[in-house]
Amino acid sequence: MACCRTLLLSLAPIAVLAALWIFFARRIGSGLGGPGGLLGRKTPPRPVELQPGTQRTTFADVAGIDEVKGELDDVVDFLEHPDAYRHMGAKMPRGVLLTGPPGTGKTLLARAVAGEADVPFFSASASEFIEMIVGVGASRVRELFAEARKVAPSIVFIDEIDTIGRARGGGASVGGHDEREQTLNQILTEMDGFSGSEGVIVLAATNRADVLDPALTRPGRFDRVVSVSPPDRGGREAILRIHTRQIPLSQDVDLARVARTTPGMTGAELANLANEAALLAVKRRQEQVTRADFSEALEKVQLGAERALVMPEEERRRTAYHESGHALLGMLQPGADPVRKITIVPRGRALGVTLSTPESDKYAYTEEYLRGRIIGALGGMAAEHVVYEVITTGSEHDLEQVTGIARGMVARWGMSEHLGRLSALPDDAQQAYGLAAAPQTLDAIDSEMRRIVDECYEEACRKLREHRGQLDALAQALLENETLEEADAYRVAGITRLRKEAEAGGVP
Repeated sequence: MACCRTLLLSLAPIAVLAALWIFFARRIGSGLGGPGGLLGRKTPPRPVELQPGTQRTTFADVAGIDEVKGELDDVVDFLEHPDAYRHMGAKMPRGVLLTGPPGTGKTLLARAVAGEADVPFFSASASEFIEMIVGVGASRVRELFAEARKVAPSIVFIDEIDTIGRARGGGASVGGHDEREQTLNQILTEMDGFSGSEGVIVLAATNRADVLDPALTRPGRFDRVVSVSPPDRGGREAILRIHTRQIPLSQDVDLARVARTTPGMTGAELANLANEAALLAVKRRQEQVTRADFSEALEKVQLGAERALVMPEEERRRTAYHESGHALLGMLQPGADPVRKITIVPRGRALGVTLSTPESDKYAYTEEYLRGRIIGALGGMAAEHVVYEVITTGSEHDLEQVTGIARGMVARWGMSEHLGRLSALPDDAQQAYGLAAAPQTLDAIDSEMRRIVDECYEEACRKLREHRGQLDALAQALLENETLEEADAYRVAGITRLRKEAEAGGVP
């Protein structure tokens, strides 16, 4: 009897631990996608599958990136006429990688390819493959490709593939890193298993192509890389026409003019702009969206929403001089982007805003233009220094912008005689392998950045002192009107756009 009691006492802690382990395993099992949890088979969430006939997004719904659509026509033709390719012994790329900034239409393009070919479309985000249990991601990949093969021809689309496809070898592979590597290896294995005749095309999207593992983009895998860039002016107009098809527009709305004032905007941002304009029209109980709605929506998107903030008069006056400094230097600087609006109405995080946008799309920048950008960004701080002989914290965002431009000039674009014509800072992919600039190089970069910024600040202060009368006139007009549109701002400053363009060597 004593022996049995001793045995039970010795087994009690083990039983308690086993019960706790089973309890917690079952508790987290639901979080891992199935009732089995740690003790049973994982049931992965099914990826989004769209069958033929239900996928209505086509190339007609995609605008502004016609050259990209042309590159994807081959994929559509292969899915529509696979026998013709087999007869000629031709093989389509096993994978197509769509790269570009967020909002440029990569996911929309993938859906449009499936819609044009009218084939099943399997869509999954790369982050959905990753779990805390190593091996789950690889299992999900196998099931995804198995489903796609059953209904081939079909398309498998993996969004944000950089989540699992980052370059390997840069650090210790533990925990989540092991799971990511196994998931990536399984994707590569599945693609290597294609003979080219199954009719399964893999599309993937990323906005960080520079950090992808080279194994992903070698021939036989994602061997066709399609770059999706923000649209040009004509592309923006075409995108706006698509997103306003169901919006009643007033006759005073000129979408070509809206496109000219939105350089750098992506398709997603333009869709948001059209929607914001429609929301304003509904709020005002209008029957149509007007030009004023688009103008106000653009200000909200670019500058932020207005804030009902009552500033002390001295603070308001200082803000007027701050914004006038930005604007005046933008007007005086040859080749600078035209000033479109100045306001001291608080918007977003700012107490005032000066909006400058280029007349046309820019794809390359000269050192003179970049120095002009720095001078204009320092205009607010310089105006405070010239007028009040002290500076405030209002230049925080300006200094962030200035630092970024100066760093690019010195360390990436070869605009420093001291460092020479080289790119001194490693990109993310190089950093993944432990590459970094030498300490002496970093010190030299900092020194050159300070030199450029100091020279630009001295130039900003000098110009504002020479044109103090125009600075005072702009500030006073802002105090009286709170907002100055482009024509009024140039008139108050006594500067004509014609003279400015002539000084810049431009054509009126």
